[in-house]
Amino acid sequence: MAWLLAFCKKTATTAADSPFRNVRDSIAYVGMATCASCHANVHETFQHTGMGRSFDHATLQKTAATFGQHAVVFDSLRNFYYHPFFKDSVMYVLEYRIENGDTTHRRLEKISYIIGSGQHTNSHIINENGYIYQAPITWYTQTGRWDLAPGFKENNSRFGRWLTDECITCHNHLPEPVPGSLNRFSKMPTGIECERCHGPGKLHVEEKLAGIVVDTAKLADYSIVNPRRLSRDLQMDLCQRCHLQGVAVLNEGKTFYDFKPGMALSEVLNVYLPRYTDSHERFIMASQADRLRMSECFKNSEELSCITCHQPHRSVEITPASQYNSACMKCHQPTSCTEKAATRTSKSDNCVSCHMPKSGSSDIPHVRITDHRIGLPLAKTAAAAPQKKAFLGIKNLTNPKPSPLEMARGYLAMHDKYIASPVMLDSAAFYLDKSKAKATELLPVRIHLLFLKQDWQGILAAIPNTSITNTQYLNDGWTAYHIAEAFYNTGDYENALRHFDLALAVYPQHLDFQEKKAATLIALKRIAEAKKLLESLLRENPKRSIALLNLGFAQALTNNLPEALRRYDQALALDPDYEQAMVNKAAILIFQGKKTEAKRLLERVLKLNPGNAQAREGMNRL
Repeated sequence: MAWLLAFCKKTATTAADSPFRNVRDSIAYVGMATCASCHANVHETFQHTGMGRSFDHATLQKTAATFGQHAVVFDSLRNFYYHPFFKDSVMYVLEYRIENGDTTHRRLEKISYIIGSGQHTNSHIINENGYIYQAPITWYTQTGRWDLAPGFKENNSRFGRWLTDECITCHNHLPEPVPGSLNRFSKMPTGIECERCHGPGKLHVEEKLAGIVVDTAKLADYSIVNPRRLSRDLQMDLCQRCHLQGVAVLNEGKTFYDFKPGMALSEVLNVYLPRYTDSHERFIMASQADRLRMSECFKNSEELSCITCHQPHRSVEITPASQYNSACMKCHQPTSCTEKAATRTSKSDNCVSCHMPKSGSSDIPHVRITDHRIGLPLAKTAAAAPQKKAFLGIKNLTNPKPSPLEMARGYLAMHDKYIASPVMLDSAAFYLDKSKAKATELLPVRIHLLFLKQDWQGILAAIPNTSITNTQYLNDGWTAYHIAEAFYNTGDYENALRHFDLALAVYPQHLDFQEKKAATLIALKRIAEAKKLLESLLRENPKRSIALLNLGFAQALTNNLPEALRRYDQALALDPDYEQAMVNKAAILIFQGKKTEAKRLLERVLKLNPGNAQAREGMNRL
C-alpha cells in the first residue's frame, strides 16, 4: 500500500504519465446529474458554493441585484445611460441617451445569462443566435450598486465584447462550441460541475456499475481523479486553471477544453502576468494561486496547497474560521503570535484577518477579496513616500523556464488582450530574435508582430510565397487573416480575398472574417457576391453594425439609395456614434439635395471627431 500511495503522488508531466485512467482522451464526461445519483450529499453542498453558482440563466432567482428607478448607470465618457430591469420574468438592459432633454437613442437588449455567484458580482451575457457577448453593466454585491462592467469604464465596447471559450471555460462548465466560431455555442451549461475537478466520469461510472469498488480509505481509485491524491504541483495546476487570471496562451494544437485534472497545466497552455514595482501590493482578483506561491508558508512547505484550507464542496461563506485556523496550527502555535491576547480574542483568534487581509482588486472595482499572500501584516506609515509604478516585464507563471518563442508569444498576447503598448511589441521582437525555433514555428509569431505594428510590407516580405497554391505553411486561421490584411491594406485585393478564404476555412463562422471578405469583394466590384455574404451574415446576427454599413455601401454602388439609407439607419440605431455610417448617409443626402439633413449629420461627426477628413470634405461640398 505504501508503494501505491507514493505512486499516486507522482508528478505527471503529461496525461500519459498520470496513474488516473480517466485523464485519457477517450474517456467521456457524464454530467453532474449522474455524479449526484451516488454523491447526493456532496452535490447538495457544492450547489451552494461559488463554483456551483457561477453561471445560470438570467432569472430573479439567480440574480443578487436590486432593481428599480435607482438602477441606472451613466457612462460619462460615451454619454450613455443603462437601465437593467425584469419584465415578465425576462431580464433586459436598456441603453439610452438624453440630449437637450430629449431621448435621442434607445437600444434594448435581452439578458440570457448571469455570470458570477453573486458573492462579489453578477455580470450579464447576451445570446444572439448562439453568439454570446458581455453586457456593459455589472452588479457589485459588496457595495450594493450597479456600475459599468470591469474594463468598460475605460473602453465601453457596449454590446460588442465577445466571450470566447477562454472566458467561459473558467466561469462555467464546458460548453459546446460551434465548430469554426470563436464565441458561438450550441450548448451552454449552467454552473461548474463535478468533472471540472475530478475529470471525465464515464470510466468511473462503468466500473462502479460493474461492481468494481475500491476502499478509498486505504487505496486510490484510479478510475477518477481525487485532487487530494495528486502531487502539490498538480493540485496547484488544477486550481490555477481558473484561479490564476492572466493572459493565457495555448500551446500549438491545444484548446481550452484539453486540460483535465491530473495534467500539468503547461501541457496545454502558459499563463503570463505583467509585473510592476508595486505588484507585491496590488493584484488582480483571480490571483489566488499566484499570491499563495509568493508566501513564505508555501515556499517553506512541501504540502501547502489550495485544498489545505479550502473544502471545494462547501461554500466559503459558511466555512468557520476554525477550519482555516486549524490549517495554520499545523505549523504555528498561538503562543508564537505577537499580537496581544486581547486583540486576538476580539478577532476570534482568526489568523486570516491579520495574515491574509482583505483588499481591493486592481482590475475589478467595488470588490474586496482575501489576499492569499500569507505573511506578516505590512507596516503602513503616513510618511512613506509613494513610489512611481514601473513595468518590470511579464512572468510565465506555469513554466519556470519558458523558451524565447514562448515569451514572444506571451508579450504579443499581452498586447492583444491586456496592455496595447509599444513596450510589449518591442519585448516580443527581442525574444523573437533570440529564438532558435524552426522557421515554420517562428513565421506565424513574426507575422502576428508585424500585424500589430501594421507593417504590411514587412508581412509581405516575410511570407515565402504569395501564391494561393503555396500556402500550406499556414497552420492557423489567424495567420491567414493577418496576411490577408496586409494584402488588403496594400491594395492587392485578389490575394487578400484568397487569404480571407483561408482564414474562413478554419473559422467559417467568424463574423469579423466574413465582414472583411465582404469588404474585399466590394473592392473587387463583385457586388452581388458581397451582398449575398452580408445578407447571410446578418441572418446569423442582425446586430452587426459593420455588416449593415457595408451592405448599405453595396446598395449605394448599385444605385439602390433607399435601401442604402435603410441599412445606414439600422447601423446608426445600433451605434448612434458610428462616424462612417453618418458620413455615408450624408453623402447620399447631399446627392438627393437634402443639404440641411446632411449638414446636421456631418456636424455631429465633427463634434465627435474634429479630425474626420471625410466629414470636412462633405461640409466643403455643401
